[in-house]
Amino acid sequence: MNTLNETQISNSYTIGIDIGGTSLKCGVVNELGEILFSFIVSLKEAKTEAKVIDLMVDAIKQCTDQLNEPIVGIGIGFPGLIENDVIIGGGVNLPGFEQLPLGKILRDLTGHNIVIDNDANLMGLGELMYGAAKDSDDAIFLTIGTGIGGAILIDKKLFGGFKNRGSELGHTIIQQNGLQCACGGRGCLETYASVTALISYYKSQNPSADEDIDGKTIIEKYLAGEEHAIKTMQHHFDYLAGGIVNCVNIFSPQKVIIGGGISEAGQFYIDELTQRVKLGALPVSFSNTKIVAATLGNRAGLLGACANAFQKFKKTEYAL
Repeated sequence: MNTLNETQISNSYTIGIDIGGTSLKCGVVNELGEILFSFIVSLKEAKTEAKVIDLMVDAIKQCTDQLNEPIVGIGIGFPGLIENDVIIGGGVNLPGFEQLPLGKILRDLTGHNIVIDNDANLMGLGELMYGAAKDSDDAIFLTIGTGIGGAILIDKKLFGGFKNRGSELGHTIIQQNGLQCACGGRGCLETYASVTALISYYKSQNPSADEDIDGKTIIEKYLAGEEHAIKTMQHHFDYLAGGIVNCVNIFSPQKVIIGGGISEAGQFYIDELTQRVKLGALPVSFSNTKIVAATLGNRAGLLGACANAFQKFKKTEYAL
């Protein structure tokens, strides 16, 4: 656990919870985006929906007891589709959580203001408020991993479309009647530019590849000049850039933020994407856009959850 730094002063605090498939991260953040303290709670033994909720309530109490100050509210990042603080569904590896009014349940159990949104959306909000795009108002966030998650941020706020059903940037179509996607569609960006797709394509080019090869190893081989890895990464850059071009032409964001472990590969990764997007996007749409790597790492979800709570429950400006 990180400990509370008594020299940090803030008039307002929120509690953030970032829910994953096997653990939750919980912590207290002040209005400057400083994490006063945080801790991780394992969910591996939580076999029921009720047990997960109990662990969330316990984590909230631990935060309020240690802080011993009033809080503005609690922000929660949760996987899946969220509408008005109701978990509609999609919580991978979590028991239950279908059509569940989690926000109301937690408000009744804790007495605090609660706001819930999709975890990838909140990673984007965290980067906009406190990370790679904190000097911007409008941004697109893409997290490249097993799949591709995304967030649309307009005027420093999340845009999720009607009933929060939108911003599925990983499921924009970049190849008509293309590869089958897990969502049921065909030709989604995720099926061509995720790390899963990267590994699959490398194996198709190099039949002797190790069965358990990962994205990091492919990048190492690419930097070492291996032919199969070069072809694979060129394929990856082309398709990911194609998806980004669509975002740029539609939204003309000030920043396109690339998250996920692969974004930490090095500046070459951002440079390759920038070169391709600049060539493919409308010049007027790309003229004020910069592609950047995410900077908050695994803190992004927690910070975004807290930023969401500040935005909903605190009316005064707090952003850096």
